[in-house]
Amino acid sequence: MASGLARGFMTVGGWTMASRILGFVRDIMIGAFLGSSAVAEAFLIAFSLPNMFRRFFAEGTLNVAFVPMFAKKHEAGDGALEFARDAFSGLAFVLVIFSVVAQIFMPALVYAMASGFTDDSRFDLAVTYGRIAFPYILFISLAALLSGVLNATGRFMAAAAAPVLLNVIFITAMFVADFSGHDIGNALAWTVPIAGIAQVALVWFAAARAGFRLIPRMPHMTPELKRLAIIAAPAALAGGVTQVNLLVGRQVASFFDGAVAWLYYADRLYQLPLGVVGIAIGVVLLPELSRNLRSGDHKAGRDALSRAGELSLALTVPAAVALIVVPTQLIEVLFHRGAFTADDTARTALATAVYGAGLPAFVLQKVLASVYFARENTKTPFHFALIGMVVNAVLAIGLSYWMGFIAAAIGTTVAGWTITGLIWIGAARMGEDTRFDARFWKRFWRIAAASWAMGALLILMVIAMGPMFGMPGLKIIALTILVGGGIAAYGLLGQLLGAFRLSEIKASLRRGQ
Repeated sequence: MASGLARGFMTVGGWTMASRILGFVRDIMIGAFLGSSAVAEAFLIAFSLPNMFRRFFAEGTLNVAFVPMFAKKHEAGDGALEFARDAFSGLAFVLVIFSVVAQIFMPALVYAMASGFTDDSRFDLAVTYGRIAFPYILFISLAALLSGVLNATGRFMAAAAAPVLLNVIFITAMFVADFSGHDIGNALAWTVPIAGIAQVALVWFAAARAGFRLIPRMPHMTPELKRLAIIAAPAALAGGVTQVNLLVGRQVASFFDGAVAWLYYADRLYQLPLGVVGIAIGVVLLPELSRNLRSGDHKAGRDALSRAGELSLALTVPAAVALIVVPTQLIEVLFHRGAFTADDTARTALATAVYGAGLPAFVLQKVLASVYFARENTKTPFHFALIGMVVNAVLAIGLSYWMGFIAAAIGTTVAGWTITGLIWIGAARMGEDTRFDARFWKRFWRIAAASWAMGALLILMVIAMGPMFGMPGLKIIALTILVGGGIAAYGLLGQLLGAFRLSEIKASLRRGQ
């Protein structure tokens, strides 16, 4: 179990890290070319439309229901290929119709996303870009289902590599558009569906090589698909609640010029540790818990849950502290160039610090939600998400009258901790096997102590190197020293305080190879 979990985590985490790094390059280029301009905000809203709806049909819904059902059929040798083919065909049919409808009602969708755009040029631009980009929902959702097939059979590489391909295509498109003198906004919009086609092709061929060659056919409702829909429906609603939270934030931001872009760039920064750790742990842990549950090995399930929680906090709490204490230096070095101004830096840094405070909550949500999804329980997380939606809406809308755009980030973070607390309590009430073990709690407080001690050191380093961050030729070196010093300090402090053992990490990596 430990070997498979470590191997899967390293594969998914490694490729996700590569994707996030390339994603940073992509976002740095968008910031340099477009800054917080009307074109930037219009494209970001347009790109968010298919990404918002894919949560209904892909990661947050279909895979939550599909992976456990498919894994069960695959291990039993009972019609896994037919089930996957039926699900693939049904999903494609629904999304083709949905994409056509969205083209017709795109102005209404943009208004629902960012009504603050209505009276200026951003609205028409967002509608145009949205119509170009929206077919991405079809390709990325089919890619997500194919990734579920691969993940459930222990093949993580192609699915984890697909986002890397997306970012490579985006980066290439911007270089080509700039070199040839074409409009960057149009180039970005057309790149979205092209990248989606490339992603689905990558995972389709990987699934075909694994013995799951899924060819779309006329869909028909089977008993298995009915059960899939019944299980997926509450998860779709829960995903819908999450998207309502994002929608509220974007609506608030749309009434403040530049705020959509500021929140986007800040979101991308905290998504690095969230993606590498939270998503990787969630992708690997859900199939692992499902297998343990079916085999009745509750002890192994608790161990997998506890080690996943322990590892996720050991990696994300120090990242959260860094985002809180030195956000300005991070944004200054990563984004402040070209069209991205000093004012953009200051506003984005503020949002980064607020999002950073919620990072551990967002990661723990992904870990703890696996306890419910492995039991095909999607209703309870939906109820918790509803409470989080109310908290987010009250704070984001209510505080915006006094605090401006940052109220959207505050609402997201507070709602994240609210949902995490509810999921945590609910999992603990299921029984001893769904609670974090004693070792987790022993190390939890030591991880926090090591992280905040590292944070104090980062502040001292910023004070000592302050002038370097204002020099274009030296600020990259200063950030490298800052990040390297923080990692070294946390590694040493964590070892001394017993927050983790480097020997255990090395042993896990050796077993995972």
